[in-house]
This record gives sequence, structure tokens and C-alpha cells, in this order.
Amino acid sequence: MSVAIITGSAGLVGSEAVKYFANRGLDVVGIDNDMRAEFFGEEASTRWVRNRLHAEVRRYSHNDVDIRDAQSIENIFARFGKDISLIVHTAAQPSHDWAATNPMKDFTVNANGTSVMLEAARRFSPEAVFVFMSTNKVYGERPNHLPLVEMRTRWEPSPSHPYAALGIPETMPIDGTLHSLFGASKIAADVLVQEYGRYFGMKTVCFRGGCLTGPNHSGTQAHGFLAYLMKCAATRAPYKIFGYKKKQVRDNIHSADLIRAFDEFYKSPRPGEVYNMGGGRQCNCSMLEAIAMSEEITATRLRATYVDENRRGDHIWWISDVSKFQGHYPNWKIKYDIPHILREIYELNVERWRSECSIVAKATSSVS
Repeated sequence: MSVAIITGSAGLVGSEAVKYFANRGLDVVGIDNDMRAEFFGEEASTRWVRNRLHAEVRRYSHNDVDIRDAQSIENIFARFGKDISLIVHTAAQPSHDWAATNPMKDFTVNANGTSVMLEAARRFSPEAVFVFMSTNKVYGERPNHLPLVEMRTRWEPSPSHPYAALGIPETMPIDGTLHSLFGASKIAADVLVQEYGRYFGMKTVCFRGGCLTGPNHSGTQAHGFLAYLMKCAATRAPYKIFGYKKKQVRDNIHSADLIRAFDEFYKSPRPGEVYNMGGGRQCNCSMLEAIAMSEEITATRLRATYVDENRRGDHIWWISDVSKFQGHYPNWKIKYDIPHILREIYELNVERWRSECSIVAKATSSVS
């Protein structure tokens, strides 16, 4: 028996990993206590994904456990021991806005929770591959100091800058800049994962993601750019844009492309590695460009308002340079582009979104 432990198993990346590795023949043990609903409200709950996994994935078992609960995590690892060949750690508090409202909980979930997972792995399954979903926020505001040029629909680096062709590499420094409290807690976790690889020789890796996306994303205003944008366009809900003349740029990577990157590392691990991971130059968009595509797909006009002040710690331009990972794993390629991603999010969720809105409207009407 070969077992995969997946935290945040009902989230966007976790649920994609559950299905992928179960289809590869692994028994998947999920860990997820739906803290996303606590962070962002009931609309962000991942319960619907958990129910779908139970119904569709035969090799899946679920544990409603907090990753900070060291004893419960230890019990899970002790039960499977050396049968565990893969750990995919995606559970996190993912918003720099939310982190500022409760810094202690943000740090304990992101840093302490990761420490609990690493130590359980070291004690009970030290040969397992440990994949950690980190973030580009470890670089803080440093990307905002690039020499950016304003274009018609987006910001871009000066063509002469070394990052212009491929994006931002792993060599960008992380010191001497504002990070947000979320960025700080993820740096702590990121460095821990690297250290367990280098110090203890474990097969660990940090994937520093930009915008992660896909149809299983329970997007909200605070987190989940494309999913939330498409939901607002489809349901005529108001959408707020923060700063940068609506021209801020993000690369977006479909969760399926990301999981295939995990699999490449799983098959041939390189202990203590770090990779920037996103859509790169193949899959990116500005806010204005994403809005135009969402309006075309839904045949509606987005009810958008603009706030001139940007979110603190938010990037003006982020495109990941994925060439280091592609150099190590040349079989990996990005398959999804932005139009494909947006259309898939819409087609697989529109009926659920509209049903939810109808239920809320009826409940509001009956109360009034």
C-alpha cells in the first residue's frame, strides 16, 4: 500500500491532488477542517468539494483535523507510517488582508501547522516526498520596485530589464522589504521546509505560487481572483477593484497544471528545492483583461467599482519565471491558458452559484 497525505484536501489545490494521486493508485488520506469558512465566511466553505470527493473518489478517506493539533496529526502519521510515500501540504491561511485582522492565528496556522506536519513526517515517514505550497508573497513588495511601464491594458517591466522576458526568478531577494504578516508567516514555513530538506535530508520542496486557480476554487473577495471575478460576473454581484489603474498583472496556473508539477517532483525529488510556480509568460492577465474575458463569457457587464488605494503588500506585476523547474523537469508543460481557465470555471460552477444566490434571495425575502 502506498499512501498520500494531503492537507487542505477540500481546497483548490488539495482536491485536485486528491483526485490525481488517487487515480495514480495511491490511497489518499485527506486532512481538512474547513477553516476557509472561518476565514472568509460561509460562501467560501469547501464543504461542497469535500462532499464531491467522498462521492467520486473511492480511495479517499477524510480527517476533520486542524494541522496545529500535533497529537491528532501524529496519530494519522503513526497509523500509516512508512506506507506514506507522499505528503502534499496545502492547508493555510491564504490572505494577507485577513492576516492583519488576526496575526496570531495566521502565524500558528501557516508556520506552526507546517512545523507540526514536518516533524510528523520526519518521525514516521522520513522517506516520503514532502511538497509544500508556498507563495510569491515571500518576496514581499520587492516586485513593485521593478521599472514598470504603463501599457494600454496592463503594466509591464521595461523591455531591457532581465525579468521582462521570462518573469521573476527564485534569485529575487526576500529581505529588506514589506511582506505583509501573511508573507512573514509563509516565509517562516517556507524556510522550515527547506531546512528539513537540507538539515535532515528529507525530500522536501517549496512551490512559491502566484495565483492558483481552477473550477474547484471557493473564491471570495479576499482570496481567489479569477474564481471570484467569474462568480461576480455570472451572478451580477458587485466586484471591487483595488488600485493600480485596474492594470495589475498576475500569472495564473490551473490547479491541474500545478499538480502535474508536484507529480514530476514526486517521481524524481531534489531535497530542499525551491521553485517559483505559476502560469509564467504563457498564462497571465491584467485585471482589465480578465474583466473583458469574463464579460464576454457571461454575456453580462461586471458591476465593478474602483478604489484608487491598492491593498497593502499587493503586487503591481507578478509573472513567475518557471524556467528553473522546466530545466529540472523538461517533461512538464503548461496546458491551460486564461480563456480556457475562465470558461471552465464558469461552465462547471454557474448553476451552483445561481442556485446559491436564489436560496439567499428567498431567505432574505422571507425575513423581510
